[in-house]
Amino acid sequence: MRGTPAETPASCPVLIMGAGSVGCYVGGCLQAAGVPVDFVGRPRVLDGLRQHGLRVTDLDGADRRIPADSLRLHEQVPAGGAHALVLLCVKSPATAAAARELAERLPLGTVVLSMQNGLRNAEVASAAAPGLRLVPGMVPYNIAELAPGHVHRGTDGHLAARHDATLAAWVPRFNAAGIPLDLHADLLPLQWGKLLLNLNNPVNALSGLPLLAQLLDAGHRRQFAALVQEALGVLSAAGIHPAQLTSLPWPWLVRVLRLPTPLFRVIAARMLRVDKLARSSMADDLALGRPTEIDALSGEVVRLAKSVGAQAPLNEAITARVRALQA
Repeated sequence: MRGTPAETPASCPVLIMGAGSVGCYVGGCLQAAGVPVDFVGRPRVLDGLRQHGLRVTDLDGADRRIPADSLRLHEQVPAGGAHALVLLCVKSPATAAAARELAERLPLGTVVLSMQNGLRNAEVASAAAPGLRLVPGMVPYNIAELAPGHVHRGTDGHLAARHDATLAAWVPRFNAAGIPLDLHADLLPLQWGKLLLNLNNPVNALSGLPLLAQLLDAGHRRQFAALVQEALGVLSAAGIHPAQLTSLPWPWLVRVLRLPTPLFRVIAARMLRVDKLARSSMADDLALGRPTEIDALSGEVVRLAKSVGAQAPLNEAITARVRALQA
């Protein structure tokens, strides 16, 4: 680990550690707004970016394009450079290895914002790279890779992170890039709220359907509702109060998910503002034969249940199903 980090947004580039769907979307928006960005990713993704450039679209009609020759692409963290901010966007199973690579090549105290699913990634990264300044964050929306070099945001929301003095200086830059960033003194309720919504990821992955079609299927919707209701019981036993991330309180959302589809369409119209092209990242992972984040989602519910002497058989069963498909 080297020197000391840069402190101002304008002085050094942002590093995207994990140029997948989330990394390319957030990094692409920042670069389109004039922020210099380095992308570190897998050869498959980088090859697509080299051939096609980066296209970033969303359900609101935005369409940003960055030519391939304007992209700074790397298969490893570039050595000897300083970055004002690192966005850790790798999938949960790769967190520790990514953090160790960052620690080997970045200055002491570099701010690393974990933009990952689940609850423990910042903790895992901090343990693997104690010299870095890890901050937990949360990405609320769905982002899908539609084609090589083309990522698409299919749902709404604001990025969130635990309050940090360095991040506060970045808020105007994120807002100007069209990816608003909200800072919170306590991020845990939001992380649990996002995790509850992400319990639909394994349902979607196992359904084989796009998100909108899956949500309009009563059977899949009821399965999602059952997973959420079970998790709410576990959270109650643990004294945890998840943030409300939809227009409905969690118990009401569970009821609405169980309504017949014609009624669901009317009552959950805002929830159904989902692009027809959107799908879960877990569906992509299974299709590509990659490890999924099931242990950071339903697996987290199971771990919490065991810690408070409760049970979560539905989340345990779907975890086992996804693990079997991974294998």
